[in-house]
Amino acid sequence: MIDFVGKRRWFFLISLVVIVPGLVAMIYSTVTTGSPLRLSIDFTSGSLLELRFEQVVPASEVRDVYVDRGFLDTTVQSADDGRTVFIRSKQLDQETKTAIVGELRERFGDAEELRYESVGPTVGREVTRAATIAVTVAAAAILLFIVYSFRGVPNAVRYGICAIAAMVHDVLVTTGMFSIMGLVAGWEVDALFLTALLTVVGFSVQDTIVVFDRIRENIPKRRGEPYELVVNRSLLETLHRSLATQLNAMFVLVAILFFGGATMKQFVATLLVGMISGTYSSLFSAVPLLVVWQTGEAEAWVRRIFGRPAHAAS
Repeated sequence: MIDFVGKRRWFFLISLVVIVPGLVAMIYSTVTTGSPLRLSIDFTSGSLLELRFEQVVPASEVRDVYVDRGFLDTTVQSADDGRTVFIRSKQLDQETKTAIVGELRERFGDAEELRYESVGPTVGREVTRAATIAVTVAAAAILLFIVYSFRGVPNAVRYGICAIAAMVHDVLVTTGMFSIMGLVAGWEVDALFLTALLTVVGFSVQDTIVVFDRIRENIPKRRGEPYELVVNRSLLETLHRSLATQLNAMFVLVAILFFGGATMKQFVATLLVGMISGTYSSLFSAVPLLVVWQTGEAEAWVRRIFGRPAHAAS
């Protein structure tokens, strides 16, 4: 039998290696831009214009048209076909927008306006507030549900806290990845990102509860076995189910990532990274964390770091 639980320190190290670069990126982004993630016009007032030209158009030259009119922080992204451009800028009044589109058509030929959005910062605040409340309520509901469902197991509250810890792990991995991509590729957080994040939270918790439920079932069946062995057995019994469920969804997301539209790529990439992290954390973060807590190993670590060595304690 493969001893996954016995390798828990390696799993904790892997999580640390993955999360730390994202935290560094968020800190750097906060210092340089004032926000841990680059915010789209869903969160800051601004305008989004999507145009499709009849010929390939250089994004830099499209941006020059905006810069010449004083919109220095304008960003322009080209789709895969090179003819479609996504232009994000400060708020435009109708007259300025008409003039800019007219100048673009004069320089690059006829263009079809696919989308134009103008959003104020109030929308972003409302969306963020709603998402924060949703995650907080979900965490509290998860904790209460697990404590009630696992009431026959000693220290049931620990199972709930470990499930929430795995959820936080996935949120940090996903937001860290997005922060890095924001610095490297200019990715911006929009309402779709929050949708993806909430979906990741749901998948993560579902997988964790499945593993914990098997542990709960095996504890009375394996009374003579050490807790660590019971947990490892439960993990192996649910491993194939977790991987089969998540891999099916991941294959679909990979297909959409490669063959879907350009406007969907960030949303799909966020979902994909979150689901990979959720699968990993449910099996190799939440479960090992539960083991080190239940066996007293976590207390020993804390005493070694902040106090006397555990073996010297009276």
